[in-house]
Amino acid sequence: MRSVTHLVLHCTATAQNTPVENIKKYWKENLGWKSPGYHKIIEPSGKVVVLADDEKICNGVKGHNMTSIHVSYIGGVKGSKPVDNRTAGQRKAMIALVRYYRSKYPGIIVCGHRDFPGVAKACPSFDVKTWLSDIE
Repeated sequence: MRSVTHLVLHCTATAQNTPVENIKKYWKENLGWKSPGYHKIIEPSGKVVVLADDEKICNGVKGHNMTSIHVSYIGGVKGSKPVDNRTAGQRKAMIALVRYYRSKYPGIIVCGHRDFPGVAKACPSFDVKTWLSDIE
């Protein structure tokens, strides 16, 4: 079992109706990735799609993937501007996943992609620390 220290929350920075298959195709064909960017992705309905087993390494945050689990929601932009447009279903699923990973990995740090040093992205388009204080 690998040592997991971070649960990183992401947005896809796509339209909310972007199919998961299109996101996977982009990673493979445009970025040349062999592994997905996230372990789990949350569709607007709240359905959680597993893209990789938690033991696998994904491409979520350069330099931090060995010790991270990556969860994303589809959306996070309106036009080209970052916006927290998570649906009620996505919010509910994200809360459930945070609780699950906190119980599976006691002491895990929950953060956003943008919270890592040197990251110049708005991802996940909301402040994770504030959101966590609101749901706890």
